[in-house]
Amino acid sequence: MRTRRLIALALAATLLTASAGCGGDEPPAVGGAAPGAGTPVADPTGEAPAEPSAEPVDDAAPKACALVSKADAERLAGTPLDEPVVAGQSCTYTGSVSGPTAQVEVFVGEGAKKYLDIERQLGHEIRELAGTADEALLTAEAFFLRRGELWVAVRLVRLNDPQENRAPLERLARTVAGRM
Repeated sequence: MRTRRLIALALAATLLTASAGCGGDEPPAVGGAAPGAGTPVADPTGEAPAEPSAEPVDDAAPKACALVSKADAERLAGTPLDEPVVAGQSCTYTGSVSGPTAQVEVFVGEGAKKYLDIERQLGHEIRELAGTADEALLTAEAFFLRRGELWVAVRLVRLNDPQENRAPLERLARTVAGRM
């Protein structure tokens, strides 16, 4: 069970850093100035450097924090949560550093589908959740919804028996499906 949680946390970190890293910004250098700040450096070929490519964001897709509000996330987690952190097409609510441990992650689009694909590859138990969307699936700690081509995933991290989370996850899945 500990290995499964570590894999899930690594997956979440990968998804968040992958979507956050698409902006092309370099981390600040020692001393506080960002690399490349100040005088532009000419390309040796004389051509302007190409802009870094970013994964396209579907403007028609609902925003992750609009699908799961802070109040929704707090009901799911059973504890107060901090303000959301938005990165690309994801939204993460985390519990206070003073505890209890809780986090609600919302993914919209390709990140949600990729998360489901990884759950399948790992052989995690996935069951259908009827009557919510074109496709609705539930694991011990997350749900996945598809309406048309749009995928949404919501993951709950708590240090409790995952069986306690099934009913709250199912309720929130039905709410989110109505917002898609």
